Amino acid sequence: MKNITKVYPNGVVANRDVTFEVNTGEIHALSGENGAGKTTLMKILFGEEKPTSGSILIGGKEVDIRNPQDALGLGIGMVHQHFMLVPSLTVTENVILGIEKRKGLGIDYRSAEKLVGDMGRKYNMYLDPKTKVRDLSVGQKQKLEILKILIRGARILILDEPTAVLTPQETGELFAELKNLRDQGFTIIFISHKLDEIRELCDRITIIRHGETKGVFGLEGITDEELSQRMIGRDVQLTVEKPECRRGGAVLSAKEVVVSGDGDKPLLDRISFTLHSGEILGIAGVEGNGQSQLVDAITGIGPYDGGEILFSDSTIRQGDIRRIRKSGMGYIPEDRMTLGISPSLSVTENMIADKIDDPRFFSKGGFIDNGGIDAFSRQMIDDYAILCQNGDVSISSLSGGNIQKVVLAREMSSNPKLIIANQPTRGVDVGATEFIRRKLVAMRDSGCAVLLVSSDLNELLGLSDRLLVMYGGRFAACFSSLAGVDGQTLGRYMLGLDKQDEDEISRSAM
Repeated sequence: MKNITKVYPNGVVANRDVTFEVNTGEIHALSGENGAGKTTLMKILFGEEKPTSGSILIGGKEVDIRNPQDALGLGIGMVHQHFMLVPSLTVTENVILGIEKRKGLGIDYRSAEKLVGDMGRKYNMYLDPKTKVRDLSVGQKQKLEILKILIRGARILILDEPTAVLTPQETGELFAELKNLRDQGFTIIFISHKLDEIRELCDRITIIRHGETKGVFGLEGITDEELSQRMIGRDVQLTVEKPECRRGGAVLSAKEVVVSGDGDKPLLDRISFTLHSGEILGIAGVEGNGQSQLVDAITGIGPYDGGEILFSDSTIRQGDIRRIRKSGMGYIPEDRMTLGISPSLSVTENMIADKIDDPRFFSKGGFIDNGGIDAFSRQMIDDYAILCQNGDVSISSLSGGNIQKVVLAREMSSNPKLIIANQPTRGVDVGATEFIRRKLVAMRDSGCAVLLVSSDLNELLGLSDRLLVMYGGRFAACFSSLAGVDGQTLGRYMLGLDKQDEDEISRSAM
């Protein structure tokens, strides 16, 4: 990609004279802060965006990529951060969707299943062709996404944050498969903020900041601190220092909580724990083991069918969200675009969405005080280092990391007693990650209780005062001290390979 510039109609420059080059048989990292222009650059390569200027060459020959079909025709495939799979269909049906081969009036499923099986074995990504996608693990779904583009003929693979929801064991399997593809002559572009993974997997790294290329580096002669400085433009503290926990009284307690599923096995099976003021309680688990149902029940978004959840000595009921929030609960949701913001509203409007009846924003006559609202928004933009022109711009024009900061500003500015932080740094660059983690520790040190649900095991180990591990809708382990606990240990509990004694879990969880 030579001298790529992308200017949107509103005048925003996403890429400015970017040159990006990868070699055949190379795993090349593309990294940079949120909003740096990485995604736009890859959308241009995959035909989802058209560059304002610049050229793309494949094998030394200039090409015109007008859409993803053109890209696939040139051997370029992209696996997006969020899976694009149909859960009710089989592995084979997902793979052949849109490229079905006919046999008479129907689809030739037999040859399609053989193709999927043969290709899976060839690339060490075998999945049972007849399995429904809803029955696959997260790691298997990631394999399926890669298999989809391989079967469509891709030789250049773009992977966007592919390890975001994987355990260390699943990540290790994926890396072995990617190295196998590299050794077979495939080219892989690996978009990630995780420096340890980049170092383990990649041959070189290109860093983009503010839409411009800031260098291409081999990974042997540069430190993590130097890489972070190149990405963010300043020194980044990669580990968060936190004082000793000063645990206070109980703020949230769950007693024998049950959430029924469609089958015989409940999604939450008699979950009990207590969260105290002044502590961060971490919850680890592979996606789909009950964390989402637990968070939904605590926040009043979803139901629970048995047991009791108490917050500030009041029972939480589904739908009673206004009262729960007024009682002092803040919520940073996993899906910021669906539950965290209203994409059609401005930054300021999203910032005050939970404060619409706040006396600070009304004059004595009962009229809305727009000046007060604007002053509050400017203060939050400054305090939370949100990169935007002003509070009037649409929040959907911001990068993911800056949208997350808006959510944080709204939730933390209400002086909550409890923060539910669900995947608070997913898809966020190292600078924003550092900022968010420091804010969570600061809230804990001020006496707030923090429930941290995360797939980032380094984050859980670095921030948590106690740590629970979920598997199959129950707690498989509880660590009241994290001394000597590492990602590999957690991964075994997360995969159900190890389990602590239930009495030990019950004592530590309270």
